[in-house]
Amino acid sequence: MKMLTSAAIVVAASLVVERSGPFLGAMIVTLPISAGPAYAFLAVDHGSDFIAASALVGLPVSAATVVYMVVYAAAAQRFGVLASVGSALSIWAISIAIILKAQWSLGGALALNMAVYALAIPLARRFSAAGVRVASKKRAWDVPFRAALVMSVVGVTLVAGRVFGPSIAAAAALAPVVLISMALILQPRIGGAAAASVVANGVPGMLGFVGALSLLHLWAMRLGAVVALILALAVSIGWNASLIALRRWRLRNRAGI
Repeated sequence: MKMLTSAAIVVAASLVVERSGPFLGAMIVTLPISAGPAYAFLAVDHGSDFIAASALVGLPVSAATVVYMVVYAAAAQRFGVLASVGSALSIWAISIAIILKAQWSLGGALALNMAVYALAIPLARRFSAAGVRVASKKRAWDVPFRAALVMSVVGVTLVAGRVFGPSIAAAAALAPVVLISMALILQPRIGGAAAASVVANGVPGMLGFVGALSLLHLWAMRLGAVVALILALAVSIGWNASLIALRRWRLRNRAGI
C-alpha cells in the first residue's frame, strides 16, 4: 500500500508536468512528490529521531541531486536518453558515496549546498530556455513504467531504513526518481534540449527542499514527525509558489502590463 500510494502521487504529478511547459513542470518536479511519501512512511516506521537524522543526511544528498540535474541537462544537449541519464546517475552515485563517508553537521551541510548552488544556478540557466511543449502522443507502457520506478524506490527506501539506518534511507528516499522518470519518458518524445529545459528550470526550485530538510532536522524532535513533515512540505510548496509568482511578475513587466 505504501508503494502504491507513492506511485499514484508521482504518476499524477508527472502527467501534469507533460501539460504545463518547462518552467511550471520544473516547479512540480522539484516538489517532494517522491521523497515526501518516503519520509512519511519512514516516520511511521521509525519515529521522530530517525527522521531528524535522515533529514540532516538528506541535505548533502539533495546537493548531489542538483549535480545530477546539471550533468543531465548538459549531457542531453548532445547524447541520447540512456547516455544522458546514465552519465548523470553515475556522477550522482559517486557523489553519494563520498557524502555518506562524512559526518555532517547542519552548518557543513548548508555550506555544501551554498557552494553547489553558486555553481549550479548559472550553469542551469544555459539550458533552461527551450520552450517546446510535450507532445500529446502516449505509449501504453508510460504510466506502468513510472509507477514501477517509483514503487521500486519507495520499496528500497523502506527496506534500507529497516536494515541500514538513517543515512542509507535518506540517500534512497532522495534518489532522483522523478527526474529519471521524466527524462526517460520525455526525452525520446520531445528531444534532449526540451527535456533538459524542464530539469534545468528546476534547479532554483530545489532550494525550497533545502529549507524543508533543514526545518525537518531542527523541529522533528520538538514538534513530532507529523507536524514537522507538514511544515516542511509547506516550505517547499511556498518556495516554488514564490518562484512562479516572481516569474509571472517579470513577464508582466516585460510585456508592459
